[in-house]
Amino acid sequence: MDFIKRKGPAVLFAAAVAGLSTFLAGLHIGSFSFEVIGAPVFAILIGMIVTAFFPAFASGETMKEGVTFTSKKILQWAVIILGFTLNIKTVLAVGGQSLPVIIATIATSLIVAYIMCKALKMDKKVSILVGVGSSICGGSAIAATAPVIDADDEEIARSISVIFLFNVIAALIFPTLGNALGLTDQGFALFAGTAVNDTSSVTAAASAWDSMKGTNGLVLAQATTVKLTRTLAIIPITLVLAFIRTRSAKKGNDGTADGAKISFSKIFPWFILYFIAASLITTFVALLPQSAFTAAYSAHFVHGAKWLAKFFIAMAMCAIGLNTNIVSLVKKGGKPILMGFCCWVAIAAVSLVMQHILGYW
Repeated sequence: MDFIKRKGPAVLFAAAVAGLSTFLAGLHIGSFSFEVIGAPVFAILIGMIVTAFFPAFASGETMKEGVTFTSKKILQWAVIILGFTLNIKTVLAVGGQSLPVIIATIATSLIVAYIMCKALKMDKKVSILVGVGSSICGGSAIAATAPVIDADDEEIARSISVIFLFNVIAALIFPTLGNALGLTDQGFALFAGTAVNDTSSVTAAASAWDSMKGTNGLVLAQATTVKLTRTLAIIPITLVLAFIRTRSAKKGNDGTADGAKISFSKIFPWFILYFIAASLITTFVALLPQSAFTAAYSAHFVHGAKWLAKFFIAMAMCAIGLNTNIVSLVKKGGKPILMGFCCWVAIAAVSLVMQHILGYW
């Protein structure tokens, strides 16, 4: 009862906003699908708007503790559940051909983000989030990385905003660009899967190509597989960041505490290990002989986990929006947008160059 009293109002409000955001993301106006924007972006925008017009609502005693709980704990739960949607063996088997391009684009984005961070003297955590979000899988990668590096809500909001901007641009212009460059169907699937940030925008761009070329969903299936292969990079990158942060904190170099008084078990983000365990469970089930259980697991459980993870991420984004000053976000948005643009252009260029080198285009 105490939990419901202290955290219930904010959790229920975030769930209502997540439901509304999921509905909005499913709308279509003519040929334009709002899926390209995505429920998490709608949720964070609604949260910021509510805070801008009703500042006392989000900061009030009835909401404050629940908002923090939703933006931190529910975000971690979302990442763990996301693990159940990853079948490592299947994704690698199907997407193995795209691995050289994926590795090259991820490395490029992280290097560009590092250089831009130093050159622009940017906030380190925002730089990491934009670099990881650009290189791996947009909002999901940011959701997984933010708790690992202990990013605050405003840093997450700035990063999500940058990713959203270039997601929409890519989904709108990449099909026309790919056609002008003379990409094959396979080439565009690889281009969309490696050069577009978020899964929703990858599917939007690939679907537009299928409609333009009459390929009956072929490119959509291939681009989604490439994107899922790319998503696996969340695992090693978050683990590396976790150990770096843990080591830094123990040495007292992160400004959070005296290293001598810090326990590894208290500062290591254990939810990342649960996320890996969840993906291993799904991989193990896929190795079992075909049965009613394995069929139900793949068709229903994994599908349900994917929906729930997205819903929880939308809830967390709403809470982050409630904790974000939109005026401050706009004022500090210039450098992250420039970084996001440079990462985006570099990834697109490297994707095309690698395809040419490997003979795919």
